[in-house]
Amino acid sequence: MKSFKLNAEPRIVLGKKASKELRKESKIPVVLNGGEIVELPYTGELGPGQKVVELCNNKGIITTDLIVNMEDVRKLIYTPDIFAIDLTFNGKTINAVLKDLQTHPVTDKILHIDLLEVNEKKPIVMEVPVKLEGHAEGVKAGGKLVLSMKKLKVKAIYTDIPERVVINVDNIKLGQSLKVGDLHFDKYEIVNAKHAVVCAVQLTRAARGAQATANS
Repeated sequence: MKSFKLNAEPRIVLGKKASKELRKESKIPVVLNGGEIVELPYTGELGPGQKVVELCNNKGIITTDLIVNMEDVRKLIYTPDIFAIDLTFNGKTINAVLKDLQTHPVTDKILHIDLLEVNEKKPIVMEVPVKLEGHAEGVKAGGKLVLSMKKLKVKAIYTDIPERVVINVDNIKLGQSLKVGDLHFDKYEIVNAKHAVVCAVQLTRAARGAQATANS
């Protein structure tokens, strides 16, 4: 993955009113997830913007409320690329990825961003764009190659997440499809439903006509 540097500041004042004021200033509320798992009740010291969210079995996870500038995240969000984020706040830098974002239903303005802290020990799942390469046999026979899934869910250590899932289509014949269960990679796993069709070579009208003529 490409890297992206992002500076943030702790968000101390929470709530809908405070969030509205931030957006008026072209700033976006952010929650950093994936922090340390702790025992409850937690008696340790929390940094600015940090809080403990209860999980279960007397466990909690430390999350951090942050603020970023809209201009600083445009190239992170408005792109098909995925990034490993070097996130700097409270005088430290950690590794993170974009987990989710909330947009306004009418204006598409970004309302909220969720980031996920990552490390080289724990696998994560990210949606990665698909790139088809090669020349399908079925296309040479008059068919049309159709990509049904433009993104796939990839599970791996974040340093092994590819920028693109590259799939060779040379051996797909006319009328055949390639499913998730057919895909295998060394450093990462595709976790979409195994039966889901990623791409297929469909019969065109011309191909159907040629087939009918050949069989008559």
